[in-house]
Amino acid sequence: MKNDKKISTPVLRRLPKYYRHLEELSRAGVSKISSKELSKLINVTASQIRQDLNCFGGFGQQGYGYNVDSLRDSLAEILGVTRRYTAIIVGVGHLGQALANHNTLTRSGVDLAALFDISPDVVGSEVAGHVVQNITQAASFCRDNNVDIAILTLPKGEASAVANMLAEAGVRGFWNFANTELSVNHEGVSIENVYMGDSLMKLCYDVSDQSL
Repeated sequence: MKNDKKISTPVLRRLPKYYRHLEELSRAGVSKISSKELSKLINVTASQIRQDLNCFGGFGQQGYGYNVDSLRDSLAEILGVTRRYTAIIVGVGHLGQALANHNTLTRSGVDLAALFDISPDVVGSEVAGHVVQNITQAASFCRDNNVDIAILTLPKGEASAVANMLAEAGVRGFWNFANTELSVNHEGVSIENVYMGDSLMKLCYDVSDQSL
């Protein structure tokens, strides 16, 4: 489903949350749900849910609500889950290994193709069914295999240089856990910088606020 209208970032950030809950509802055998019922599950107002979905044409019927499977499938198409993307992980420490072994990638429409590291203690080992390759092989692998996404879990001082090397090799998206704002000197590249400490600090603030 292609939408030519410019969609705001907050709306796009809520869509995966909707999709995740709809997937859980579908697995539980729920066939339909109202925006009010959905709002109670995901802590977003029913009005906001309807507004967000209307950005893509709207999917519900007044008096009926939403067909869970149909809405889930529509959001999967919008988010690209049905297309399947190819990804690599660069940096195979604890976090890199955890991501490789978790089902988040597969459930999000991403197929892990390879892992890369520079440490001789890691290169040659097997993680999640893949033999870890030396990072010097990453660019050629990306060119040969049309890799879409690079997941970076390496030290922040190395992130930009590696990202630029991979962007030159055709990688168009970076999921960056290197705890730095990634800088890539290539057009048409999307970057998602992940700061896990940010959500923890927000939680700390909420806990502190409640205790006052």
